Amino acid sequence: MKKELIESYHRDGFLLVKQMFSPDEIALLFSVATDESVTENSFDLNDQDGKKTKLTLWFTAGDDSFGLMSKCKRMIESVRNLLGSDEVCHFHSKVMQKQPKVGGAWEWHQDYGYWYKNGFLFPEAMISVMVALTDANKENGCLQVLKGTHKMQRFEHNFIGEQQGADPDFVKEAEKVSELVYCELEAGDVLFFHPNILHRSAANLSDHPRWSVISAYNLSYNIPFREKNTSCITPVQVVPDEAILESGKKEVNNADFLKKEAEITLNVK
Repeated sequence: MKKELIESYHRDGFLLVKQMFSPDEIALLFSVATDESVTENSFDLNDQDGKKTKLTLWFTAGDDSFGLMSKCKRMIESVRNLLGSDEVCHFHSKVMQKQPKVGGAWEWHQDYGYWYKNGFLFPEAMISVMVALTDANKENGCLQVLKGTHKMQRFEHNFIGEQQGADPDFVKEAEKVSELVYCELEAGDVLFFHPNILHRSAANLSDHPRWSVISAYNLSYNIPFREKNTSCITPVQVVPDEAILESGKKEVNNADFLKKEAEITLNVK
């Protein structure tokens, strides 16, 4: 990864890389996302207006198509460059399913506002990576960020309905000094973002779906004292980039899925 891209990430708190995945790879990944192995393990989370966003979350990156995506060389090398370490671990992945007209909004939040409660001590050792499975724009509820807010403190997060949001008073102050950026993506684009950057997304009021997969990574030394899943401290076994297509469609079976009835302290957007 070029030095200027790494500097941009650390300056702004996010980095957009265009067309990191090919149309063929995205078509394969989207076919897996819409398969029963994903949709039957999804659950709804409501926003304040009662609109719903479906998500499916699992911890261990397996040998299914999404696992190969999370472990492929281009993803892991990018994370290594941005975090400055070789010991990259896969914390969890989730498929976000924001359907037309009914897909809900997400409150302003920081990833580390949740992950702090899992007992991770070092936010700088963590990152989220969003792969757009469909186009994401203002109309269908793309991600919004407050540029540079990763340099602020961790804000307190409390439940707002079924979601946890950052302290509204601190968010208001952050909005006064930070640029609002709409992270509009085309299918195949990838967005890397810092665990302390404030971000949200609006409801999908368009006629088009907004689907994405987000993989969260952690460095092996950042050992949480409240998180029971060990994927976050197990270094990734990198696979070749070609493995995604060469393996064909492989469903997410036998994964360690998160269930809605479990206590949700992980970031969802």
